[in-house]
Amino acid sequence: MDALTPARAEEIESGIETAYAWRRLFLSLLLSTIGGVGLWSAVVVLPAIQAEFGIARASASLPYTVTMIGFAFGGIATGRLADRFGIIFPVIGGTIALCIGYLAASQTTSLWQFVAVQGAIVGLLGSSATFGPLIADVSHWFTRNRGIAVGICASGSYLAGTVWPPVLQHFIGAYGWRATHLGIGLFCAATMLPLSLALRRRTPMRHSAAPAVLEDPSVYRLSPGLLQALLVVAGFACCVAMSMPQVHIVAYCADLGYGVARGAEMLSLMLGTGVVSRMASGWICDRIGGVRTLLLGSFLQCLTLAFYLPWNGLTSLYVVSALFGLSQGGIVPAYAIIVREYFAPQEAGARLGLILMATIFGMAAGGWMSGAIFDLTSSYRAAFVNGILWNLLNLSIALWLLRQPSTRTARA
Repeated sequence: MDALTPARAEEIESGIETAYAWRRLFLSLLLSTIGGVGLWSAVVVLPAIQAEFGIARASASLPYTVTMIGFAFGGIATGRLADRFGIIFPVIGGTIALCIGYLAASQTTSLWQFVAVQGAIVGLLGSSATFGPLIADVSHWFTRNRGIAVGICASGSYLAGTVWPPVLQHFIGAYGWRATHLGIGLFCAATMLPLSLALRRRTPMRHSAAPAVLEDPSVYRLSPGLLQALLVVAGFACCVAMSMPQVHIVAYCADLGYGVARGAEMLSLMLGTGVVSRMASGWICDRIGGVRTLLLGSFLQCLTLAFYLPWNGLTSLYVVSALFGLSQGGIVPAYAIIVREYFAPQEAGARLGLILMATIFGMAAGGWMSGAIFDLTSSYRAAFVNGILWNLLNLSIALWLLRQPSTRTARA
């Protein structure tokens, strides 16, 4: 066996690329999966909310939209908190907020009360702590396998989308949405607090290597501010497109006469294949880099989004939903790898939080846009076209980044 280099010995002492790092990744994945309920409960409950409060589809989409806006702003705040004090503080705070938020949501008596609780407590203070901050934290514990580790952790939101919709649909159908929200709050408290305490060990940020490009500005012609701005725009655009099937597939199936249960199954299938895509994209990122992985995911997402236009049969929708999940799951992890490739490690939480904020704004705006387009046209066809156009914007940014000499030089 080869002797350990001093650098590797220091990494092992810090826990980087060790068995502990993989255990920590698994715990982070569990936390992200459970805490991700806040991203999907508003999707599944959309038909029940519309029926109870007697509102239009666009209004019924507002709880999801406001939740995602809160999630976006919360990601920046919790990311900065994690950069400064460690991951345990935002995660414990997010757990408490999820418990309080779902208990409060179960007692609301109007749409606007429900919207306020979802946005301010569930999204802003709760689920936001279980995505971006955890991804940034995991990135510090790996060097050689950083891409696949980030991909696995980022799969938490999709695992949440795989597990939670059918479970929530079952309990909403059996006991009503209010009792279901009460149960969610209690479950989060019982499971997430013990998992959070297992992440007490401080992140070894000083050993997390900075990108070489920062050491030689002459090869980095894109300024950090410009790159950050481009990634923000790209993140917003790709997620406007992504939101159309993810937010409205349940309602779309109900409109086609297949029922909300079939829509929940398609959402679960879509996000389940998205988990596979996210893990595979991590492996790809470790080999071709973040920008190329972003380009690949964006192209495939645009292609499969177009498949929804000609095919709306039950079997076709299952197949297309599975393909859509396989195509787009790797886009968000690619942003995390780009951040770690081109920015200092001590900035990872805040910079990734800003990009993820843009992606969540894209999901929120896209979810509302699709509902509004449906109300205007009584069809989702124009909403799918709208998503494709936004996807083309993301694709053009990824192509432009790939063509820049600075990007290729930095990767070399």
